[in-house]
Amino acid sequence: MSSDMPEIARRGLMFVLSSPSGAGKTTLSRKLLEAETGIEMSVSVTTRPKRPGETDGKDYIFKEPDEFQKLRDDEALLEWAEVFGNFYGTPREPVDGALAAGRDILFDIDWQGTQQLRESMRDDLVSVFILPPTAQALGERLKTRAQDSAEVVADRMSKASSELSHWAEYDYVIINSDVDHALGELRSILAAERLKRDRRTGLARFVRDIQSKL
Repeated sequence: MSSDMPEIARRGLMFVLSSPSGAGKTTLSRKLLEAETGIEMSVSVTTRPKRPGETDGKDYIFKEPDEFQKLRDDEALLEWAEVFGNFYGTPREPVDGALAAGRDILFDIDWQGTQQLRESMRDDLVSVFILPPTAQALGERLKTRAQDSAEVVADRMSKASSELSHWAEYDYVIINSDVDHALGELRSILAAERLKRDRRTGLARFVRDIQSKL
């Protein structure tokens, strides 16, 4: 980028990744955060137990069910869903602040949460569905997860077909047969969405400034 390239104000966007469990969205989310600046992970509130190595406030905000219900009743969540017997939700306040400041927010959520975000924040939402290359690959990835029991793996596999049925609701679809290739496609989507005219709130002033000097 040229050193005299002006910085044009932009509203942030909500970059949503969804997939069946085991299709790789969490790995892709981590790699995207490492590769890109100006984007941060949305930290969800959840009632599920904390897994080994997770940090409260960083990986998730862990709440008791009654605390989660209060947040939901107070409309302090942009979206919420019950997944495998646990509740997950997105706090409203930090997202609103980030978007207004021109920072992008990355979401690792399911189709239920995406539908709710689309209803309330359609103009800010960019949604991507991650597909596994084959059913066999999906099963193998789930079985290699050390933190999940055999019962949980079986439950996730049985629900994968239902989750896959929502792929057509998303703006973009990526087949994750190779992580690096899929990451490159994600970065291309993000770059293009950041350049959309309606999202670049400083363009009108920038153009007027050029016109005034002609």
